[in-house]
Amino acid sequence: MILIQSWDEAENQAYPVRYAVFVLEQGIPEVLELDEFDLKATHALAFFNNQCVGTARLIKISSICGQIGRMAVLADYRQQGIGGQLLGALIEYGKEQGMVEYLLHAQLAAIPFYEKFGFVPQGEVYDEAGCLHRNMMLLI
Repeated sequence: MILIQSWDEAENQAYPVRYAVFVLEQGIPEVLELDEFDLKATHALAFFNNQCVGTARLIKISSICGQIGRMAVLADYRQQGIGGQLLGALIEYGKEQGMVEYLLHAQLAAIPFYEKFGFVPQGEVYDEAGCLHRNMMLLI
């Protein structure tokens, strides 16, 4: 089950997933994990047996453009389609808001995942929070 929520509604369930994936697993400094965009973003949460096992967010950049980020699925629940469900839910939500363009900062290892959903790599590889990333774009 995927829920779409504000940060006020999502924080208590989404943050532990993000902490486990980004801070504990990937070694990203905790101080970089939360930012000012969480309050403005729409968050998707994936549940399995009433436990939040994945999350992602959509930030409205303009009336037609959104940025997807903070995509995280707990290790034991990967390769089960949860990431795709989160991505699809945020894109569907964005479409309902009039968005036709989606941006994201993909970790290099995740590029093939996003390509399956139509995202196209853009620009050069860069370091973000100690991990190599590349921008990607989807036009609907």
